[in-house]
Amino acid sequence: MKLYIADLHFYQEKFELDLDKRGFTDIPTMNKYMIEQWNKKVQSGDYIIVLGDLFDTKHPEEVNPILNRLHGKICLIEGNHDVRWLKKEGVNLNRFEWIKPYAEITDGNKTVIASHYPTFCYNHQYQTGENGNPRTYMLYGHVHNTHDEVLVNQFQALTRKTIVKYDDKERTIPCNMINCFCKFSDYTPLSLKEWIELDAKRRESLKIPENQII
Repeated sequence: MKLYIADLHFYQEKFELDLDKRGFTDIPTMNKYMIEQWNKKVQSGDYIIVLGDLFDTKHPEEVNPILNRLHGKICLIEGNHDVRWLKKEGVNLNRFEWIKPYAEITDGNKTVIASHYPTFCYNHQYQTGENGNPRTYMLYGHVHNTHDEVLVNQFQALTRKTIVKYDDKERTIPCNMINCFCKFSDYTPLSLKEWIELDAKRRESLKIPENQII
């Protein structure tokens, strides 16, 4: 099974911990909880695509002990914070199936565009199945649950209402971007199907006006 998650930020600095309002008393408590949540879900044969910012540390000696405790086969989309530890001597890069800045992944009969950064005009965005359902999903991280995420949601709402001519037919633009921020899933990697369902529920509760001022 393929599972996805973004922005775990193991060893996250207190400022960012407070910014996310994660609610943990300290970094060790957060790290322990995230490892437990990961391992409750992940089986040994699962592929976990981390959409960037797995760690937030400059110290390589902090990376390997956690990597060795996480279940499954880890694949990493590089995030802006990952550059702080990825190039450090001593990090066990063999723990990763692959490390890429961007990937297009086949997941069942769908395509996942995997990027740390939200990509507004992503590859295969207009493609749908014979039943009109989406065939491609853009999974991202980076923006956590900040004002930038509000802007991404506004863009999606506007795009989905925009009518264009495509394949000689007038239609609205599919726009299926899902923020896989770890806090949204209680720090648990989820399948594409699970993220689609969770995102739909979250989006329904948001009801963000397109002209909202942030």
